[in-house]
Amino acid sequence: MKGDSAFSEGPLPLFDSDEVQIVPPLPGGRLPSYVADHRKRLRARFMQGGAEAMPDYEMLELVLFRAVPRQDVKPVARALIDLFGDFNRVLSAPVARLREVHGVGDRIIEELKIVEAAAHRLARARVIDRPVISGWDAVLDYCHTTMAHRDTEQFRILYLDRKNVLIADEEQARGTVDHVPVYPREVVKRALEVNASALILVHNHPSGDPSPSQSDIAMTQQVQAAAEALSVTVHDHLIIGKSRELSFRAEGYL
Repeated sequence: MKGDSAFSEGPLPLFDSDEVQIVPPLPGGRLPSYVADHRKRLRARFMQGGAEAMPDYEMLELVLFRAVPRQDVKPVARALIDLFGDFNRVLSAPVARLREVHGVGDRIIEELKIVEAAAHRLARARVIDRPVISGWDAVLDYCHTTMAHRDTEQFRILYLDRKNVLIADEEQARGTVDHVPVYPREVVKRALEVNASALILVHNHPSGDPSPSQSDIAMTQQVQAAAEALSVTVHDHLIIGKSRELSFRAEGYL
């Protein structure tokens, strides 16, 4: 297939390390017609209807086309979706777990992580250096993009200036599947270092349920007390679940 030749220089081997067997090319390096036609149909459907016209495993196939130019990648795409559940969870899956899937090697992992990083960067560009209050939906989208599909807890802080413009977004800590250590003094110290007047706490629940634990509530109260002592406002604490978020402010915890 002419469009695929740009992805490699010279003939490809029949096997690529621990990746699944690559379809032997026809004379001249051409793809077998059933593989070439399938790729052409998927690309056409994507260009005509966008991502909404395609199930997750087909979107994943489009990504894998670039990683493995001369192979039927449908079995690998389906195996990844079956294991992790959806397109987003595949992209955010830890490298070690991706390697457990038969057929997944370095090239596939690299492509998945490039797409994940691009998604995070696009989402972040919609919120950084912009007023948080008027762009609240974009903030929530960003938090879900970066955190909703992780399999361990992550704690992030959004730092705001006096006009509620997001001036910094930083990861403060990572933890286990159900706990992340947070140090209130460090949170407030960093707020002063970036000259922030307010902050929003954000962390995820890998279980998918954003209901706060008693330790979540206690930690928030400790951060709020430390922040108030230095005239820094805690606007909210968001807990990100798989499909929804919980706002401490909206639920009356703040």
